[in-house]
Amino acid sequence: MKWPQAMQELSAMVARALVKGWCPGAWRPMPSGDGLLVRVRPNHAALDREQVLALCEAAETYGNGIIQLTNRANLQLRGVADNDWAPLMDALLEARLVDTDPALEGRRNMLLAPDWQAGDDTDQLAQQLRERLAELPELPPKMGFAIDAGNAPVLAEDSADFRVERTTGGQLLVRADGRAMGTAVGSGPQAIDLMIDLAHWFVGSGGANSGRMRQHREPLPDWAPATAVPAAGRSILPLGQHLMGAVYGLTFGQVDAAALRAVVATATVTGIRVTPWRRLLVEGGKIRRVPGLLADSNAPQLDTDACPGAPYCEQASVATRDLAGKLSGRVAGRLHVSGCTKGCARRQAADVCVVGEGGRYQLVFRGRADGTPDVADLTESQVLTYFGVN
Repeated sequence: MKWPQAMQELSAMVARALVKGWCPGAWRPMPSGDGLLVRVRPNHAALDREQVLALCEAAETYGNGIIQLTNRANLQLRGVADNDWAPLMDALLEARLVDTDPALEGRRNMLLAPDWQAGDDTDQLAQQLRERLAELPELPPKMGFAIDAGNAPVLAEDSADFRVERTTGGQLLVRADGRAMGTAVGSGPQAIDLMIDLAHWFVGSGGANSGRMRQHREPLPDWAPATAVPAAGRSILPLGQHLMGAVYGLTFGQVDAAALRAVVATATVTGIRVTPWRRLLVEGGKIRRVPGLLADSNAPQLDTDACPGAPYCEQASVATRDLAGKLSGRVAGRLHVSGCTKGCARRQAADVCVVGEGGRYQLVFRGRADGTPDVADLTESQVLTYFGVN
């Protein structure tokens, strides 16, 4: 894509986004209250050391210096000025962080079990699917795939529409999201064939109107019988030392570029693996104290979700992060602080949702940000008082 054409398309997208947002990417950034939001989808859920350093440099040079890790294991740069998008893309392309083909980049919505090993089934299946992305139909932008072919799945609760897992007997299994069981297959190529076929079936049966596989209520086709039981899941990566390196947690899913650079500066570090759980696996790293990163699995920040909020997001009517920090560890169970009812930071229910609406805060208990408020029309100080925080 030539840059003048790309900039013209960006200007048009910015104008459209003022009316309605979208799922952002690198080739299709989304304007927000603090500039453009640019999303990077790491290949194979991994970045080598040089790519990490390049991303840190890009965040500081063209963004606000903060790197966000999303619940789909993508990395985001915020605060990018319109005129800086083209040089940022040049930097991302040079570091091999973005596909040269915007269409393929948009289709590469893949979650991988982050502890995959070179040559294992998760590794090979991800490569096979990547090589066949062009065979996929045009899917709704939020749809994606989970490659989770270890002995026990670890991504079952994370956002994906078509999944490769294991059966209780150890066979490969393809499962449509929202279905308790899936279809057993005999090989990796058969699993990829079936996922691509299911994607075409989804579109052909009107699934685009549903938006996601979980919401699509059409019975699965006869050639994809959901009769095989998936293996029981396993726990997500705990913080601390790991066989592959060190696992750190990210408060509110974000890290300063300077802190991430410090983590990979050690000679033994070869790169990072990204996860959908606000955790980074630093390959070859030794766990140590790094300002801004969490190393304790009991840290209350791990049970708190918060979007950027106002003024950083145009959809938000209230500030979020400072309030979330004050409430973290003071509210029983999972806490979600959202600047609006979209609830981008957490799609699942939380024990307590603090939601902005019209410049005030609503409380939703054991529900989602778009749920009916149990307590409404609070100021920030009233929210703190409600939970006994001085």
